[in-house]
Amino acid sequence: MCGIVGAAARREVSEILLEGLRRLEYRGYDSAGMALLDNERNLQLHKRLGKVAELESAQRMHPYLGCTGIAHTRWATHGEPSSVNAHPHIAGQRVALVHNGIIENYRELREQLQAEGYEFLSATDSEVVAHLVYRELRGGASLLQAMSAAVGLLEGSFALAAIDSEHPETVVGARRGSPLVVGVGIGENFIASDQLALRQVTDRFIYLEEGDLVQVTPSAITVLDSAGDVVERTRTRIDSAVESVDRGEFDHYMLKEIYEQPRALAATFNVGGAHSVDDAAFGADAAAVFDRVEQVQIVACGTSYHAGMVARYWLEELAGIACQVEVASEFRYRRRVQRPGSLLVTISQSGETADSLAALRDAAPGEFLASLVIANVDNSSLVRESDLIFLTRAGPEIGVASTKAFTTQLVGLLMLTIALGRRRGMAAEKIEELVTALHQLPDYVQQVLELDSAIEQLAEAFIPRHHALFLGRGIQYPIAMEGALKLKEISYIHAEAYPAGELKHGPLALVDDDMPVVAVAPGDDLLEKLKSNLEEVRSRGGELFVFADRRAGLHSEARVQVLNMPHCPEVVKPMVYTVALQLLAYHVAVQKGTDVDKPRNLAKSVTVE
Repeated sequence: MCGIVGAAARREVSEILLEGLRRLEYRGYDSAGMALLDNERNLQLHKRLGKVAELESAQRMHPYLGCTGIAHTRWATHGEPSSVNAHPHIAGQRVALVHNGIIENYRELREQLQAEGYEFLSATDSEVVAHLVYRELRGGASLLQAMSAAVGLLEGSFALAAIDSEHPETVVGARRGSPLVVGVGIGENFIASDQLALRQVTDRFIYLEEGDLVQVTPSAITVLDSAGDVVERTRTRIDSAVESVDRGEFDHYMLKEIYEQPRALAATFNVGGAHSVDDAAFGADAAAVFDRVEQVQIVACGTSYHAGMVARYWLEELAGIACQVEVASEFRYRRRVQRPGSLLVTISQSGETADSLAALRDAAPGEFLASLVIANVDNSSLVRESDLIFLTRAGPEIGVASTKAFTTQLVGLLMLTIALGRRRGMAAEKIEELVTALHQLPDYVQQVLELDSAIEQLAEAFIPRHHALFLGRGIQYPIAMEGALKLKEISYIHAEAYPAGELKHGPLALVDDDMPVVAVAPGDDLLEKLKSNLEEVRSRGGELFVFADRRAGLHSEARVQVLNMPHCPEVVKPMVYTVALQLLAYHVAVQKGTDVDKPRNLAKSVTVE
């Protein structure tokens, strides 16, 4: 969601801040701003509605230069998208502050401040914090002390960064429930909501913990824990080369990331061993934990929730272990009863998903045997706070609509199924079959990518449509859900998914010649029942688009278009068919002219409730 970049250096930092914002554009935003302290300690401010390019244009026309500054991309929560509501927010003509997250008690605080004579320009919750910091500074506090006092009054989740014209070489930050990292330089230091924003200037990072405050100057970094004590946090060096975030030969990041899936899937599976699934891929203590697991509770949001739904089929059918899957925002707010020996599994691309992180933290002592996270970002909050960790090897995913992160999550979940199934009597022959299928998966996905042109032609039929229905049976139902989500996310076509057997219980009323129906028909044991569902659609004038195993015996005919998919093992069909639906959504969006990589109103990393 929102992005933060801050810098305290001996050199001019405006371009560093702008580049940081460019690298955070994938998170989703509606406005951008930057505040700098110039050599005369004047606070200089640019804020623009729209893309970072608008902010860059403002900086070119009226350059503001300085060695200390903060910048921000905003995703609206309080107050409509506008230049007034954009960050940074100013208080007393000396404090500039940026904020990710939500301040839950901002109304009460705003009323108190207004009663004291403070004037508000925006409709945001964030401006409250700027005035709180300024109020403390007026009383003689240092900038770090002012931030500490302000944070003590706040309820909610946040990452904050502030500068003050009376402390010209200092940036302070705070983190509670929203990520914030420190970039360590030589004669310069930085803060950001994502390390990716700073990879152009440093490869050394400090990952702040929950409740931490930080002060950075060009020569020093000071971290206070939630008790106010000075602490040393581990400095981590990222040894890999700077992540590739350019599109290369592709028109969009999303298409690039779809095409990167064969490599990402192979890399993710190889984590667990070339010819087996090694428990150590989930952490040093995984074997001891897995020996005691009696049930799995999966908690996730959005696309990751769909991955969990697929995993339930695998865990129960292949491993014979009970599995529950729940949306994190619902899991948090109900009274729960867990069976003894339950393993809590959270799934998150970013490792910072607010509801999933809150669900992990909400777990009562002893409620779960242990916690396991499946994530794509090392050192993220979920990774640091979970007992066991499985890191996918998707690499940076810039497009807001998740593609390779989803399919690599599925690989991790299938590996978990094998690891748990081995303890519950899964035959050696079955394990070998599953491992072989995982080895072959990148080749099957490559075969789907070779159908790109055919899928692009199918997409043309969706351009004049406003609604679409997706159908699947069994393990393909969550894949139909994921296909519908992708289509609505980036093309803005209203799409819903149903188990095919539910068609006659309501959705059939919507079927007519203006409602395309996409069916996932892999050719498994439920194919004959699915064929009956498809006939129900066709007999009512609906137009069918069927993604079917080439051996399923389905053929294109009047009002039925069949895309013949590669024949592959049943266990990897969820990944294989997902790629085809990703391509369908992509081509529909391109032909409709929407912003494929940054769809409206959406954010890549959802760090607020």
